[in-house]
Amino acid sequence: MSGTSRLFEAIATAVLKAVTGNGQRRKPATGSGQRRTPAEPSRPRNAPNRARAAEPAVPQSAAQDYPGDFHGQTELRYDPHPDSRADPGEVVWTWVPYEEDHSQGKDRPVLVVGREDPWLLAVPMTSQDHDRDAAQEASQGRYWVEIGSGDWDSQGRASEVRVNRIVRVDPAKIRRIAARISRERFEAVAAGIRQHW
Repeated sequence: MSGTSRLFEAIATAVLKAVTGNGQRRKPATGSGQRRTPAEPSRPRNAPNRARAAEPAVPQSAAQDYPGDFHGQTELRYDPHPDSRADPGEVVWTWVPYEEDHSQGKDRPVLVVGREDPWLLAVPMTSQDHDRDAAQEASQGRYWVEIGSGDWDSQGRASEVRVNRIVRVDPAKIRRIAARISRERFEAVAAGIRQHW
């Protein structure tokens, strides 16, 4: 080997030792007290990068056209029909404005309990169990009646309806008719409305 070759080999070996330490590759330290911080969260290879599921968008006109909650008297009559129109006694999914701010709301199930042309009248539903905090809810002016479970909830959870808030629903903005409840359940809700309305 020529002198020049030996010189280049010595320089390359010195540079390698300076960069890696003794010319050997070192693994990143992962011992106690030290953690590796990946540049991005690890996920299985080829797994889709899923964004958090967003709530259905609020229809632009829903908030603008909402005339406010219903405060009058209405006939509470069980009247479901086997067609594509929503009727009292049926649970539908639609946009429901927040009570404190009608310009905002969310997509949720409601039980249709009456009509006020051109609106349907409905009571909001929840899968939360308010039996546990009934006194606190009552102190805030909220009263609930349990109606059990049904096809409106994909997880089969029991639901309750709020019987002292009636919202107006635009039939054209109903996303789907989810289920029809029994007459007995409807009458229990109607009794709750009459008690707390």
